[in-house]
Amino acid sequence: MTRASLFVFIAFPLLASCQGRESSRQVVQEPVTPGPETIVHPLAFLLDSLSMDPALIRFHVDKSDRTFTVFGGERVLKVYPCVLGEKPVGDKFHQGDRKTPEGTFSFRSKRVHPEWHKFVWVDYPNAESWRRYKERKALGQIPAGKDIGGEIGIHGVPDGMDHWIDSGADWTWGCIALRNADIDEIYPYIMSGKTILQVVP
Repeated sequence: MTRASLFVFIAFPLLASCQGRESSRQVVQEPVTPGPETIVHPLAFLLDSLSMDPALIRFHVDKSDRTFTVFGGERVLKVYPCVLGEKPVGDKFHQGDRKTPEGTFSFRSKRVHPEWHKFVWVDYPNAESWRRYKERKALGQIPAGKDIGGEIGIHGVPDGMDHWIDSGADWTWGCIALRNADIDEIYPYIMSGKTILQVVP
């Protein structure tokens, strides 16, 4: 069974836009320069040591760098490697284009998932997503019969498969994938309808 067919087999409706395969970047925390001597502290430790309100946490995904940055207010707290939709360049236009949407989002819900470790449901499409979709459809940039899509989220990988992130290859159907330990760190601080995620090219 190929890796792609395995993911199709284990996918379920909430993850219909996500599939499976691999990113490589080091976790660093500002202002330390990454290197073999870098000490990487858990996010909870950083928040506690800075006496920072977890409600100030927001996320920033840079698609070109494959980085998932955690901010506390305006301060960078931690940076994780991530991977994207298997067609990573450009905004998501419609369902099935395998692209990760760009823009500013919140979250609808989160839950533990039996295959993908944890799944955090991104609020896509939101009002801005719909505005772009309608404009593109009017310009003939959306093929007939293609809707806007959905079920975009942040999720982990099957147990023991963190190398799918470390290898650097994009493989999801539009979701943002993190190593399991990394999504475990951010998971407690995600508040539905409040925590902000910004995704930039």
